[in-house]
Amino acid sequence: MISFLSLLKKINTKHIADLGCGTGRLTVHVAQEGYQITAIDPNQEAINHAKRKKIADKVSWMVGDSSDLLSDAYDVVIMTANVAQVFLTDESWQQVIADAYRALKDGGHFIFDTRNPLAKEWETWMQDKTPDFAKHPISGEQLEIITDYEGLDDGIFTFYETVKISSTKEILVCEKMQLKFRAMEEIQHTLEQAGFSKVKVYGDWEFEQADAQSKSFIFHSMK
Repeated sequence: MISFLSLLKKINTKHIADLGCGTGRLTVHVAQEGYQITAIDPNQEAINHAKRKKIADKVSWMVGDSSDLLSDAYDVVIMTANVAQVFLTDESWQQVIADAYRALKDGGHFIFDTRNPLAKEWETWMQDKTPDFAKHPISGEQLEIITDYEGLDDGIFTFYETVKISSTKEILVCEKMQLKFRAMEEIQHTLEQAGFSKVKVYGDWEFEQADAQSKSFIFHSMK
């Protein structure tokens, strides 16, 4: 969370679009710093949860996707928490980049993070069979989160997430989830094709240049 803020503070910006904001975990921290922020996510339930957070009234929340971004309206478009990996097809990925470019003012910034496929982080995930635990956002009941992994096929990693109430074992959610692992060079190429310039790729939040050994990439490009 603080890492994205440190990058935002390096650039002259006022109005931010947080694309794929989820429950607003980062969004509210950005708003606390005094930025004007529009937060967009296709999940109505996630937006409803986000609106219950402290200082949520300082954020403009929207249910939608990149096509709902206003044109020439934002200084920065961000996608955090590896949201870039949810776009599974080349067409959907190229569309979100084009929408981000359209939405930015001249000189605006597009910033997002994503995992390096060469790091093969999914191999570590698949070795972990232990459930995770969380609290239900409304009832406060303890939830048990069980993840089953199918594996990687043609750059797409498939897994299944089951959420149960710990005390009763009642299943609340059982969902198939997929992530797309794209190479650094591929992402750079698609950004440049969309018109972005000055594409920088950091390998960490110390802003060192990414390389093949980097676990993740932080892309920072300008319109």
